[in-house]
Amino acid sequence: MTIVYSRKTSGDIDAIGRRLEEAVKARKFGVLGVIDLQAKMREKGVDFKNACRIYEVCNPRLAKQVLEQEMSISTALPCRISVYQEGDHVTIATLRPTQTLGLFNVPELTTVAQDVEKDILAMVDEAAK
Repeated sequence: MTIVYSRKTSGDIDAIGRRLEEAVKARKFGVLGVIDLQAKMREKGVDFKNACRIYEVCNPRLAKQVLEQEMSISTALPCRISVYQEGDHVTIATLRPTQTLGLFNVPELTTVAQDVEKDILAMVDEAAK
């Protein structure tokens, strides 16, 4: 199993982003922010051809549970889901929470990581439809 979970789809990156935001909300997560990477690069004088939006998503209740156990995990939160253009298709990708939290070696959080991963992967799958 790789650390990155991704799905390819076709369509408009804005429409896919809206589907992702709906899927996030349906699972009681929230979008904390969206980074338009292409626009940010342009602001810095860098011509970057691929459209890319990075969605920072979080379930506050679960984040609190994780952070109360191990504050250093704040370096890996919130979860990020990228929606980006590659040629004639769009890819939706995220890091698997089980793999990411596993790096911190806190076995007590395995179940939480599995629960978050189930939701995050479902969000990606729904947005890719």
